[in-house]
Amino acid sequence: MTAVPPPPLPLAGVTVVALEQAVAAPLATRHLGDLGARVIKIERVGEGDFARNYDGAVHGLASHFVWLNRGKESVALDLKTDEGLAVARALVARADVFLQNSAPGAAARLGFDAETLRAAHPRLVVVNISGYGTDGPRRDRKAYDMLIQAESGLVSITGTPDAATKTGVPSADIAAGLYATNSVLAALFRRERTGEGATVDVSMFDATAEWLGHPMYMQMYAGRQLPRMGLSHASIAPYDAYPTRDGQILIGVQNDRGWQRLVVDVFDRPDLAEHPRLRTNVLRVANRGECDEAVANETRRWSTADLDARLAEAGVPAAQLNDMQGLIEHPQLRARDRWREVGTPAGPVRAILPPMTFSDVELAMGGIPDLGEHTHGVLSELGYTAADIEHLCATGAAGRPVPAEPLDARPAPSA
Repeated sequence: MTAVPPPPLPLAGVTVVALEQAVAAPLATRHLGDLGARVIKIERVGEGDFARNYDGAVHGLASHFVWLNRGKESVALDLKTDEGLAVARALVARADVFLQNSAPGAAARLGFDAETLRAAHPRLVVVNISGYGTDGPRRDRKAYDMLIQAESGLVSITGTPDAATKTGVPSADIAAGLYATNSVLAALFRRERTGEGATVDVSMFDATAEWLGHPMYMQMYAGRQLPRMGLSHASIAPYDAYPTRDGQILIGVQNDRGWQRLVVDVFDRPDLAEHPRLRTNVLRVANRGECDEAVANETRRWSTADLDARLAEAGVPAAQLNDMQGLIEHPQLRARDRWREVGTPAGPVRAILPPMTFSDVELAMGGIPDLGEHTHGVLSELGYTAADIEHLCATGAAGRPVPAEPLDARPAPSA
């Protein structure tokens, strides 16, 4: 019997050219690559995306870069040279999507502003990711994730009552990257019907403001700044980490029915179900200290694993507080076969399958490129001869592949 070939990946045949660095744009283009697009990443000669040098945690490669850049082709060009710029323009001329997150004004100075590109290539989808958008008083300000988290007010609701903090992952970058991915998919879908490309601007500030809808509306219409609550919740109780015999467990009861299940089915304390100060969520929030103390007195009776099982059986929302090793070893990832190996210049590394799971095809899990690894191949596709390519490399307009240096080959840090 002839084997039926798998269906094509959703974005097979789509070419994305990216002038990108750090997190937001690389996350967007990695998702597009996971979905089957060809992603050509333009990097600086000799330096590359500066995220390559954040650390050497992954066999000498930077953890951010490994996370965000699998499945891409790296082309090293010096865009300050006419010849390097000409190569980049030739790549964009063949692309379906051009995505960039350069410093404010940098793309326009190179002639990669949306107006110029769309005039030459009406079907092109141009996506610009910036810190604050294309206008407004902060338009020209440089923006990093921590700064956006602060400026947007995210840090004002994150942390404990004693200290504000940013989130443990770059939330503003991730938000912008995800909205950029969505915008590309929508623009390509519309282009199939109209033949027209699109110009899209995604700002990290706007993306983060969108994520802050709940606390923003609380302030706007109730005049109430949500306090920093740690693991707790300003409007729900009990909702926090509670002690067990051997650790902690997080319990989140979102309605009065859940409270009944918790205290009757799990704790065997029916007296708490109708307690005059704990009977409803409004009362429990008003008497949060008493509520938390009552719950903690009960949770201490069990080990974390035993209590987790009891809570699950009763249908009470709960979770164990894992660290990163707990995530890596999590039985949910193992049971669902979510781990794969991808190639890197320093050998294979583990990676998690993309979150979007198609029933009929597994998404792409390409390797991590060396800086400039695909420069010669891509130049050949554009019609450059071997002599042309050697000339470009010799003048510095294009770069030769730069192999990653293994961690154990790096000099030890000075004392």
